[in-house]
Amino acid sequence: MKIEKDRVVRFHYAVAEQGAEPVESSEGRDPLAILAGHGNIIPGLEKAMEGREAGEKFSVDVSAAEAYGEKREGLTQRVPKKHFGGQRLEPGMQVVLNTNFGPRAVTIEKVGMSVVDVDLNHPMAGKNLHFDIEIVEVREASAEELEHGHVHGDGGHHH
Repeated sequence: MKIEKDRVVRFHYAVAEQGAEPVESSEGRDPLAILAGHGNIIPGLEKAMEGREAGEKFSVDVSAAEAYGEKREGLTQRVPKKHFGGQRLEPGMQVVLNTNFGPRAVTIEKVGMSVVDVDLNHPMAGKNLHFDIEIVEVREASAEELEHGHVHGDGGHHH
């Protein structure tokens, strides 16, 4: 069965900045599960998966524009230090901040006495990425999954 819109894909992945060591991988964990064609993953990776089948392994380079977008200037925000729950903060550190829009990965720019300047760009914004992918399973999505726009159960979304 080939990967196409409205099918569930379970896959292992490793992602690196082009020419660097992998920064994240699903090795030793359950594969990731997505609903194809619903924007569950970055566009460049979704495109590269189209038409592939379970058991296939492939690598793909994805440009920043097709991944997390270009880095945008002026996305710095000043946040009261208390929102970081007492952890030691240093410039360049990546931390997850709970915002009104849910958790968000931010990069610390400057630490003051009572406020912290953070960069709201995704840590991988502006970066060209390299993925190693292994397709584990491809199946039809259930009616409920299609209605919700994401996978339920193994490796998927739990309500």
